[in-house]
Amino acid sequence: MKITIEEVEHVARLARLEISAEEKGNLTEQMNRILLYMEKLNELDTTGVEPTSHVVDLHNAFRVDAVKQSFPREQILDNAPEANEAEFIVPRII
Repeated sequence: MKITIEEVEHVARLARLEISAEEKGNLTEQMNRILLYMEKLNELDTTGVEPTSHVVDLHNAFRVDAVKQSFPREQILDNAPEANEAEFIVPRII
């Protein structure tokens, strides 16, 4: 499969990109090299190879979600410059 300059112009128009004639030539050449490389990869025998999304096997690294005791509200509010019995008091920003 070969990409033409007209196809590059069409994609640029869809993406609302203005590209110069030099850029069109460069993009056409680069896209064609990418497609040639993909064709080379298609020649590989991949029978028996399971499709993967990552090179290495990934596992969930999250900890188990467990309920724990929180800090007492009074202890948290003691750190605030200004607070009432249940919440922080902050300056109004409007």
